[in-house]
Amino acid sequence: MTHRLSVIATRTGDDGTTSLGDGSRIEKGAPRVAALGDVDELNSVIGLWRCEPLPAPVDTLLASIQNHLFDMGAELCIPGHNAINNEHVLALDEALKHYNAQLPPLKEFILPGGNRPAALAHLARTVSRRAERAVITLHNHEPINAPLRQYLNRLSDLCFVLARTLNRQDTLWNRDATS
Repeated sequence: MTHRLSVIATRTGDDGTTSLGDGSRIEKGAPRVAALGDVDELNSVIGLWRCEPLPAPVDTLLASIQNHLFDMGAELCIPGHNAINNEHVLALDEALKHYNAQLPPLKEFILPGGNRPAALAHLARTVSRRAERAVITLHNHEPINAPLRQYLNRLSDLCFVLARTLNRQDTLWNRDATS
C-alpha cells in the first residue's frame, strides 16, 4: 500500500485556502469546506460514541456509517464525484425501521441525555443536523447529489432512535418544569 499522506504540515493553507481532492484550491470559509468540516466532525462524534459499551449490532452499524461518512467526505472534497447512493440511504431506512419497531410510541418531546451512550447519540444527531444544513447551503450554490443530502437527514433520525433504544427509558420534557 502506498502512503497517502507523507507530509501533514504543508503550510500551503497558511494563506486561508485549502486544496480539494481534484487539486483545485478553495477558501477555507467556502460552503464546501464548511460542509466537509461538519461531516468530519460528525464522523469524529460517532467515533467517540463508539468508545462506549454498545450492543454489537449498534457498534457494527455505526462502523459502517463511519465508513460512509468518510466516503461522503471524499464526495464533498472532489466536485462532481458521487460516492453516496440510494442503497446507502435505504440501509439507514432499514435500520430506522428495525430499531423504531422496538420502541414504544413517543408521547412527548425527549430531553437529550439519560445515559452516556444515549447522550452521545443525541450529540451525533445534532451534529448530523448541522452537517445537513451545511450541505444544503452548499447545494444552494452548486448541485450536491440527492442521496448525500438524504443520508444526513436519515442519519439524524437514526441517531434519535438509537438514543431512545440505548436509554431504555426516555427522559421526557416536562412543560411544567419550565415555569
